[in-house]
Amino acid sequence: MFSSPSAQWLFLTCLPKFGRTRRRAMLATIPNLTELLTKNAATLRALGLHVETVTAILAWQQHDVTDASVSSVQQILRACERHAIGILCWQSPDYPEALRHIHDAPLVLYTRGDASLLIREQTGIIGSRNATPAGLDHARRFAAELSERGLLVTSGLALGVDGAAHAGALDAGHATIAVIGCGLDRIYPNQHRRLGERVIANGLLVSEYPPGTPARAAHFPQRNRIISGLSRGILVVEAGLKSGSLITARLALEQGREVFAIPGSIHSPVARGCHYLIKQGARLVDQVDDILEELGASWTQLPVQPSQAPAANPVATLDSREIAVFEALGYDPQSTDALCLATGLPADQLVQSLLLLELEGLVSSAPGGFQKIA
Repeated sequence: MFSSPSAQWLFLTCLPKFGRTRRRAMLATIPNLTELLTKNAATLRALGLHVETVTAILAWQQHDVTDASVSSVQQILRACERHAIGILCWQSPDYPEALRHIHDAPLVLYTRGDASLLIREQTGIIGSRNATPAGLDHARRFAAELSERGLLVTSGLALGVDGAAHAGALDAGHATIAVIGCGLDRIYPNQHRRLGERVIANGLLVSEYPPGTPARAAHFPQRNRIISGLSRGILVVEAGLKSGSLITARLALEQGREVFAIPGSIHSPVARGCHYLIKQGARLVDQVDDILEELGASWTQLPVQPSQAPAANPVATLDSREIAVFEALGYDPQSTDALCLATGLPADQLVQSLLLLELEGLVSSAPGGFQKIA
């Protein structure tokens, strides 16, 4: 373990009093941070490291597995082996170059799926968790066409736009990357467990958090910098003015990435964030060619081989009534009253259609009503 580069980088992430600010400061002096693990106590103290950090590094040098930080590395390695989780450290030649050069690049990436996808050129698709049916359709359609045109779609597996983007790429027979804010031994949110398994089987699930780490609110802004850092550009489909998607867009601009936004109704609260971004200089897009044009004309001629045969579309086999109900649903629960109003169906016919859609595995009941299954 102690001679393994992956274990050494893991240990750096487990060091006490060695957070992001300290790491950035140290990188200016020691570009390869693993060199810290070879320094003596006097040198480590002279570098300004906290006494707890120095103590842990000395324990590593002495192969002292009773030390808490050393023990943490052992536990992470065992958990990764148990859950078939890969470890990609900062100095690895397979670490994505685009991400390596962002401010505060993660020292370690945990992966489940095809890690070679990380070197592909990517476009992030992000947006509201409370997206409208039109927004979900935009996310799916743009994800499918961008994938067909050679750009890998990356998002955050959240409800709403994120999930629709992943599903759009997968349903078109292409891989996708999902960056999540918890350990890879769990999939968050729970509603996207099936979608997460599809991503693992046909793409890649990524996190900077070790197995066992629960999802926390503070993790999501950190996750967002990885989504934008991996991508050549970010497409915002729908977003409110206080949306986390605007944070991701700001990070993308700071990282030198392109930002694209789809306009919507002036009356829609989930369009206001997109309109704000457009006013601030984001590229207004209404078709995939707008994105490819901005990123470079060469992208219009880069189709890729699908990672799998396109999935059969079960919606195509439905009757028109069930299709109307399915199209009226979103990825957040809707009440039967709202669905009756949206479809014009009487309650008994609506319930029959919902039952058929449940039997087809397309819809699930949830507190508050019914929702699509991504």
